[in-house]
Amino acid sequence: MVAKRDLSVRVVKKEAVTAALPMQHHWLPQSNLDLLLPPLSFGVFFCYQKPKFTVGSVSGVLKAALAEALVSYYALAGEVVQNAGGEPELLCNNRGVDFAEAVADVELSELNLYNPDESVEGKLVPGKKHGGVLAVQVTGLKCGGVVVGCSFDHRVADAYSANMFLVSWSEVAQAKPLSQLPCFRRSFLFPRRPGHYDLSVDAMYTLISSLPPPTAAAEPEALQTDEQSVISRIYYIESDEIIRIQSLANSQKGSAKHHRITKLQAFSAFLWKTIAAGMCKDHNFKNLKLGVVVDGRARLIDGDEKKAELLKGYFGNVLSIPFGDRKMEDLQEKPLSWVANAVREFLEEALTREHFLGLIDWVEAHRPKPALAKIYAGGNGPAVVVSSGQQFPVRKIDFGWGKPAFGSYHFHWGGEAGYVMPMPNPKGNGDWIVYMHLQKWEVELIEAHASNVFKPVTSEYLGLV
Repeated sequence: MVAKRDLSVRVVKKEAVTAALPMQHHWLPQSNLDLLLPPLSFGVFFCYQKPKFTVGSVSGVLKAALAEALVSYYALAGEVVQNAGGEPELLCNNRGVDFAEAVADVELSELNLYNPDESVEGKLVPGKKHGGVLAVQVTGLKCGGVVVGCSFDHRVADAYSANMFLVSWSEVAQAKPLSQLPCFRRSFLFPRRPGHYDLSVDAMYTLISSLPPPTAAAEPEALQTDEQSVISRIYYIESDEIIRIQSLANSQKGSAKHHRITKLQAFSAFLWKTIAAGMCKDHNFKNLKLGVVVDGRARLIDGDEKKAELLKGYFGNVLSIPFGDRKMEDLQEKPLSWVANAVREFLEEALTREHFLGLIDWVEAHRPKPALAKIYAGGNGPAVVVSSGQQFPVRKIDFGWGKPAFGSYHFHWGGEAGYVMPMPNPKGNGDWIVYMHLQKWEVELIEAHASNVFKPVTSEYLGLV
C-alpha cells in the first residue's frame, strides 16, 4: 500500500475568467425552489493521470474553454445579492469565475482520497470567498498529474445543473458542439394562481423562523464530545454487493403486493438499517430519519415534448427531499425488505408533478420568510439524506487529455443531518463510489458493521500505482 503524506498546496496564480463575449447586466430571479436552499456551496473534483501538457498549458486550455462556456452559462459568471425584498437574487454582471492555479508536493497515488477532510477540503477544491457563483482551481501534482476542483453556490445550481455545465465545459475544450444547452426560463417554476398544496408539503418543509433555538441540552450526553464532529469519507461498493443488497430488499416472502425496489432505494434502506443496527442505548435515540433527494425535472413534464426538452436543460434547483422517520427498534429488527418498502413509501409522495407544483405554491404562500427542508431542521434525533449521483458524468469530463482516473462530489457542510451520495465508478465497471458526510459516530458504526460493503477508496483500487 502506498504511504499517504500530508498534503501541502501552494496557490501560484489567481485571476477572474469572464465570458468570452460581452453581456448586458441583468437580474435573474431565484425560483421558489431555489429559495429553499441556504447559502452553502458544494464541490466537485477530478483527478487526471499525467496529461501530455504542463500545468500552465492545462490551465490555458481550461480558461479558454471556460470563457467560451460562460457565454451560454452566464449565470455562473454572476453573483448572488439581496434584492429589495430581502431575498437572494442573481446579478448577471459577468464578474467572472475565480480561477486559481496551484501546485502540490505529492503524487496522485499518495492522495488520501478515503479522507477528503485531509486531502480535498480547502486544498484541492477552492473556497468561494468573494461572492461569486463558481470557483475553479487547477492543481499540478509532483508526478505530473492534475486535479481540477470546482465549488458551486447551491442557491444557483443543483448537482444536475453542475453536471450539465461540466460536460459542456469539456465539450468546448475539445471543440465539440454542446450536447445540451442550458435553459434559465424561470416561468417553468412560476406559482399557480390561485395556489394550492397538499398537507404533505407541510410535513417536509418548515419556516426557519419556526425552529427552536439550538441547545446543547437537546443532545444526548454521549454525543456532546468529539463524537459530535462531522467528517467525510469516500468508499467504494463492488457491483456484486449492490446486486446482493437489492436482491435482499426485494425478498418479500408472503407479501400479497410486491413493488420492485430500485438499487438506490435498496442502498438507502441498507444505510438506514446499518446505522440503526449499530445504535446502542447510550445514544438515547428512539427514531432515525432518512431522506432521499428527488429531482423534479422529469416530474414536471406534462406531455409537451418542447417543454420536456427545455426542462431537460433547466439550470437551477428542482429538488424536493421527502423523508421517513421510523422507530429505531423497527429498523434494527425488521428485515431489509421492510425497511426498503418504508423508503419506497415516503418517496412516492414526491414522485409526482402535483407534488412539485404544490411545493412551489407552498413557498409562494410563505414568502418572503425563508424556509428549508424539515429533515435539515435538526433536533429529535439523527438524520441522513441520500442523493443519487448515478448521473454524475465522470467519464465524460475529458478536456482533451483523457478521462479522469477519479472524480467525486465533495460536501463540507455544517448542521446535524448527514449527506451521502453514491456515484458511478470512473472505470464504468458497475461499482459505486460513495461519498459520506456524517457524524463521526455514524461513520464509526458503518465501518464497524458494514466494512464488507463500504470499502475505503485507495490508490490501489483505482489503479493509480
